[in-house]
Amino acid sequence: MATADQIPVTVLTGFLGSGKTTVLNHLLRQPELGGVVAIINEFGEVALDHLLVESSEDRLALLDNGCICCSVREDLIETLADLASRCADGTIPPFHRVLVETTGLADPVPVLHTLMTAPDVLSRYRIDGVVATVDAVNGAHTLAAHGEAVRQIAVADRLLVTKIDLAAEDALARLDAQLAAINPVATRTKVQNGIVDPAKVLDAGLFDPAARSADVVRWFDLASQAANSPHGDHHCEGEACGHHNHHAHDAGVSSYSLVIDEPIQREAFARWLDYVAALRGEDLLRFKAIVHVAEQPDAPIVVHGVQHVFHPPITLAGWPSADRRSRLVFIVRGIPRRIIENTLCKFAAVSRAAIQRSAA
Repeated sequence: MATADQIPVTVLTGFLGSGKTTVLNHLLRQPELGGVVAIINEFGEVALDHLLVESSEDRLALLDNGCICCSVREDLIETLADLASRCADGTIPPFHRVLVETTGLADPVPVLHTLMTAPDVLSRYRIDGVVATVDAVNGAHTLAAHGEAVRQIAVADRLLVTKIDLAAEDALARLDAQLAAINPVATRTKVQNGIVDPAKVLDAGLFDPAARSADVVRWFDLASQAANSPHGDHHCEGEACGHHNHHAHDAGVSSYSLVIDEPIQREAFARWLDYVAALRGEDLLRFKAIVHVAEQPDAPIVVHGVQHVFHPPITLAGWPSADRRSRLVFIVRGIPRRIIENTLCKFAAVSRAAIQRSAA
């Protein structure tokens, strides 16, 4: 369970050349990011990116042994532990936030798994959110050619569309539609020269029990609006999602939401989550839910999942609105809605009549 004492960690991802370092440079110069440590990942034998980041050396930690999504996960754990120890003994000044910049080729999911499951990390840190940069000029081509870029967008809480001054308006509109098809509930912000308000990057709040409940319900309202669009489910395939490349298994990214009118037994809901994770966890790119638990009707739980790993449920002090229905949002790769509905009925004891396809 997240606590107010844990240090928030923001993961900054985005494909090669999408402007992550430029954005990071800008952010680290802002007063809101005083007392922030940036962990910069490098890929290759010669580390370069950290030379471009404008910050004091004691505020940077460099991982240069390989891609953060695979070979340096243990290094990330050790680095976070070392930062906490050095802060405790006064070697470095106190810090209140961590930014982790991945390489452009990194799948951010293993990073999230590390932050959600490593005991030494969980005792000191919590996930604040995932921010992905997208190149307005080359974004559409990148999505068509690289499955990694699709996954970066699918798991993001916030999207920064960079280099907007270099892209035509019609191209920006088409890219925006593609991003909405992959992840309709991530906020999208246009960025020029890396200049972005820190409030658009930090404090996503979805993993923070101290976050305002209104922030939680805002996310689900966005999901409901997406589900109520004229096209129903959002679906991304073909060139927009990397269908014509060796990552063909990344095609078919879709999103949908379900609303359940009746309370759910907590144990039954946990049993259903375990089953879905075991059955199709690899393809469950992102899952978020606010659940009306039968045993505690006045205190809903918020659940987040990334593939087969789920963050410990967060219990809200009360319902953020008069609407007490459970709302489940899925961003998936090739998982039909009917499978989710069928398993909910079987394993969570939800009646089929209680399941709605949107919050209309």
